[in-house]
Amino acid sequence: MKCNNEIKGDEKVLVQMRYPKRKGFTEVKAYLNLEGKFICEKCSTKINI
Repeated sequence: MKCNNEIKGDEKVLVQMRYPKRKGFTEVKAYLNLEGKFICEKCSTKINI
């Protein structure tokens, strides 16, 4: 998201998203891809949260 680097499997990431209103959703990966903003570990250390 920030640096446009590809995030590889098993890499630590920060996901910024709103807490879901619905309960019991099972497609977590699909939900994160639709609703989340992925930030690599290197860029996440530069962000003030």
